[in-house]
Amino acid sequence: MSDDLKSFCTAVILSVFVVLGVNYFFPKENPEQITTGEETKAEETAISADTDETAQVIYTNADEVLQQDERLPLKNEVLEGSIRLKGARFDNLSLLKYKQTLDVNSANVVLFNPAKTQDSYFAEYGWLSGDTTLILPDANTVWNVIGNQKLTPQTPVTLEWDNGQGIKFINQISMDENYLFSLKQSVENNSEKAITIFPYGLLSKQINPENMSRSVVHEGFTGIVNDDLKEVQYAKIDEKGENYEANGGWISFNDKYWFSSFVFNNAAKLKINLRKIKDNTFQLDFKGLPIQVQAGSSASFTSDLYAGAKEIKLLDKYSSSIKKFDLNIDFGWYYFITKPFFYILDFLYGLIGNMGWAILLFAAFLRLMMFPIANKSYESMSKMKKIQPKIMAIQEMYKNDKAALQRATMALYQKEKVNPASGCLPLFIQIPIFFSLYKVLNIAIEIRHAPFIGWVKDLSAPDPLTISVWSHIPYIPSLLDIGVWPLIYGLTMLLQNKLNPKPANKDQARMFMLMPIVFTLMFAHFAVGLVIYWTLNNVLSLIQQKVIMRKNGVQ
Repeated sequence: MSDDLKSFCTAVILSVFVVLGVNYFFPKENPEQITTGEETKAEETAISADTDETAQVIYTNADEVLQQDERLPLKNEVLEGSIRLKGARFDNLSLLKYKQTLDVNSANVVLFNPAKTQDSYFAEYGWLSGDTTLILPDANTVWNVIGNQKLTPQTPVTLEWDNGQGIKFINQISMDENYLFSLKQSVENNSEKAITIFPYGLLSKQINPENMSRSVVHEGFTGIVNDDLKEVQYAKIDEKGENYEANGGWISFNDKYWFSSFVFNNAAKLKINLRKIKDNTFQLDFKGLPIQVQAGSSASFTSDLYAGAKEIKLLDKYSSSIKKFDLNIDFGWYYFITKPFFYILDFLYGLIGNMGWAILLFAAFLRLMMFPIANKSYESMSKMKKIQPKIMAIQEMYKNDKAALQRATMALYQKEKVNPASGCLPLFIQIPIFFSLYKVLNIAIEIRHAPFIGWVKDLSAPDPLTISVWSHIPYIPSLLDIGVWPLIYGLTMLLQNKLNPKPANKDQARMFMLMPIVFTLMFAHFAVGLVIYWTLNNVLSLIQQKVIMRKNGVQ
């Protein structure tokens, strides 16, 4: 491989990993009030959660808040929680399949938290009207439960409230066996005049900056608006916000492994607003078109609420009826590779029963697929190493004549039938593979808390067995802490470099010497599952390269 080409390949690979590292370590950077106030037009009314509550004390213990109001319990195989009858608010939801930490006694992951608590997060539905004399349900309205007293997949519930003006508001709520709720908002007009009202819903989320994920997975607003994917990171949402007009689709607040989403019938026309309410509190809401309800008649608006985990196979199942619903998962640029990679890993996991061994088997499978290409590459590199003395002699002979040096070098390549560019091919092929596998290990909740062997208890987290020689030195960043698996990876990369032809240029040689150190430091903070994959990949490459070198008589 020529020095120029080698420099180019090195620059490309280093650039890829530097960009990845910068994104990883330096990622880009609710509420309570339904005010109808003195607005004269519902179209201009800002939807917000009730602010009276947020002005009061913030509780660190959510149980205190949960006991303050009457609640309707809900439960299925994967969810447990309750709906606050005051305001008919979804503000208490735990995910029964997922623990907060690796400790077996750890509490379940909590998705929705009530207002007046840290990290409050809830969903709310209601109505707006331009008629200021019309009494509408708000955050302080206490709804009556009709019939079933617990929401389960087998027992839907009905909430009713009469405004005393001859108008009854009805919420019919059902849930499936997973994370999807269906809510039908109805109005019965038993008054003597027609009314015009607008259905709405909101998601309010408070985020502690310390709890923000440092991964490159998208977190923030995601939505399918008029069949287009929209994404806005939390750090990019401000008080001015974003406004959309849509026909159906869905809108979501996404975290790394969990999300909540409003899902609409494709015939529904909506106005969508996304904004920051105050520091670290974000709101996503929708407003339907005006509905005119004549005296003696009724009308309704139906939408779904998803609140749960990003289980890829489950979202694919929902995607059969909810278009592109799987895009709540950030598959990245290489969607067409990332998603199949997940299904291959999941299949292997089903056969083996351990995700770590599935990753290793997957690495072996990929090496087998790339065997012919890698063979040609290593044969070319072996020939390059074999003719290295001749190249150095030419460089010495024409060190003051670059044009003659290039001609003599190319003539040597033709004579020896060497293609220096072929050494770069496997590197370029492995870039999308690396990114895709990196994404899978970051986005797949199925890999969260998945153990391997020994000290590795969570393949989605960095290696926990860290060799920290810096912890006692002030001002030294934790980025220099390195786990055992990244060190093993760095060793395999160092051995690989020793098998490759040495650059004649001393600066390039120093760069190649530094690459194992740079990548080891970077990989120290990647998911250990990815490091394990890449380590085995390097080991298999070393074996293949060594065999080919011996075959070509290269020492």
